[in-house]
Amino acid sequence: MAGRAFTSDLSGQEFWLIVDKGYQPLGLVFGNCVYSMGAFGGWLANLKGAFRGEVQDVSRLMYDARELALARMQAEADALGADGVIGVDLRIDYLHGGEWMEVTAIGTAIRYAGPPPGGSRGQVVLDVSDNRTVRPQDTGR
Repeated sequence: MAGRAFTSDLSGQEFWLIVDKGYQPLGLVFGNCVYSMGAFGGWLANLKGAFRGEVQDVSRLMYDARELALARMQAEADALGADGVIGVDLRIDYLHGGEWMEVTAIGTAIRYAGPPPGGSRGQVVLDVSDNRTVRPQDTGR
């Protein structure tokens, strides 16, 4: 991370936990999709809303829009050379009188950089035999 600025949605505590485990935050990654529900879809949803049961067409649209947003976020992470994305926040907003649905996925791309110097300093072991927390320096681990 030396000399490299990045943006992140991680809290300070989450940031240090990630670094402590040997990961390097690379930056904020974003993906979104705006899906048209269509006038027919809105009409069908209103009609089916009068009855019980799943509105399968709308559920399918929501699933497809979510998958597109996540895939686009993942593509941004891949472009940064990330191993994964953490702290993912999914948001769904309805626009244009409920005829459009926007799905947004935001997270922090990370890459494994190896163990930090001095090993994992923040490791905590829970001894379940007597419900006490034991630090590695107390156990020789």
